[in-house]
Amino acid sequence: MTPEPAPTLAQLLTFYLEAGVDCALSEHPIDRLSDSGQGETLKTPSPAAPAAASMAPAAEPMPAPDAAIATAREAARTAASLEILRDMLEKFDGCALKSTATRLVFADGNPKARIMFVGEAPGRDEDIEGLPFVGRSGKLLDRMIASIGLDRSKVYIANVIPWRPPGNRTPTPLETQICLPFIQRQIELVDPDILVTLGNPSTQTLLSTREGIMKTRGRWFNYDTGTRVIRALATFHPAYLLRSPSYKRLSWQDLRAVAKALVE
Repeated sequence: MTPEPAPTLAQLLTFYLEAGVDCALSEHPIDRLSDSGQGETLKTPSPAAPAAASMAPAAEPMPAPDAAIATAREAARTAASLEILRDMLEKFDGCALKSTATRLVFADGNPKARIMFVGEAPGRDEDIEGLPFVGRSGKLLDRMIASIGLDRSKVYIANVIPWRPPGNRTPTPLETQICLPFIQRQIELVDPDILVTLGNPSTQTLLSTREGIMKTRGRWFNYDTGTRVIRALATFHPAYLLRSPSYKRLSWQDLRAVAKALVE
């Protein structure tokens, strides 16, 4: 039996891109299948490498999950402004996503806006620019908010997760719980009149529902900050609308409901 020809470099790169791998986490390749179980760099180290490695400071261990969540809650609770909250997130090391992301994606728009949009997590374009919703789905979101006479200078946009998950994978429940206190405090500080959750993950996380987006979209919820109840409405994430454009009509209905509520 004739063996399959080895894939070319171009074929390998195409495979990795389709699998969601679009950035490197290290300067050198690592053998994840080595007997050590921890992987070894395939590049032959220089004679000085062992001495340099022994002098390098040990990496800080990640805090235990419960400790990371408790630290996040305490830090978020004490943030007196959005600027302080952002600075806290820049220094926060309790979420592993920070180590694989290029930069923090905090927010965009007007911090005094009456309406706040919250998605799930940044993607590749957001990770590069450090702003939420700047890729294809972001351009669609811009058109969505423009359809009700608004733009980014009149709304506030953020995500539940402020760092991009590798390969745009779904954030784990633990990662979500660690980041949750920060987005909750962000909503408190912005104090909008209307909160719009974009997509199923942000809706379920912020509005404490187990129902899917097909049942929750277009419905009004009460979001309680502890000091005030904010009207909240769930709708489709722009990325979902790009994949399923037939649902744009329903999203338009949701946005009309938001526009109506703004003038009530």
